[in-house]
Amino acid sequence: MKTLSPTRQALNYTALIVITVFMLLPFVWVFFGSFKTQSEFLGNPGAWFPESFQIDNYIQLFADRGFGTYMANSFIVSGVAIVGNVLFSAMAGYALAKLRFRGRGVVFPLVIVSMIVPYVALFVPQFVIVVQMGLVNSLIAIVLPVLVLPLCVFIMRQFAHGVPFELMEAARLDGASEARIFFRVFLPLTGPGLATVAILSFLTSWNNFLWPLVVAQSQSTYTAPVGLSVASQASNTVSFGLLLAGAMIVLLPILILFLFLQKYFIQGVAATGLK
Repeated sequence: MKTLSPTRQALNYTALIVITVFMLLPFVWVFFGSFKTQSEFLGNPGAWFPESFQIDNYIQLFADRGFGTYMANSFIVSGVAIVGNVLFSAMAGYALAKLRFRGRGVVFPLVIVSMIVPYVALFVPQFVIVVQMGLVNSLIAIVLPVLVLPLCVFIMRQFAHGVPFELMEAARLDGASEARIFFRVFLPLTGPGLATVAILSFLTSWNNFLWPLVVAQSQSTYTAPVGLSVASQASNTVSFGLLLAGAMIVLLPILILFLFLQKYFIQGVAATGLK
């Protein structure tokens, strides 16, 4: 492997630092803006720092606007989505890569096609199905469309191809059932893939706005993105401080999850060839 010259390395690091700073600037502005009052936004909206740091926006979100309920709903929906995608996507990937069954050559192309179909094309049929099932205005209705994501199935199928077939054959010769092979042999070898699926399913369910907005018809079932849009508005005006404070709160779980799983996520993306 060719070693870069010190000058080239310095230029690369400088470019990375500049790009990183520009990417972080909006988040820094949102963070400081969450401590501003409404009058500060109206008087000088471009100011970076508040006149005095106030946590009233955060207190008001939870004490007066019921944001704790919205966050709890989002955690429930995202938690179920993570468990569903990790389990079912791993099962589907294992079956598509390691098992021989009739129609396998048709199922995987359908998974690819479902990744291509625009979400808006599925929106109305999904809503009709939820209505016919009598699940409108429930957390179950919110989580169903993200319970098994085609992208997660694709990722786990790619990871399953990397698991040596000889290990499974040896387990079968020892009398292990397919369920035992799946849980004891396959899953422990696909940690990066499972971490990637967990992050992607969490991001998809946590950031979902349009579907919960339509399905959740009362504030008791609002998720955080929908609840934030409601909590930050009063008398046809937007409270920018509340909006930015809520944005910081919604962003925090994503940052925490990525920080803990970033190593496995990078390995997973590299292994599947995603860009």
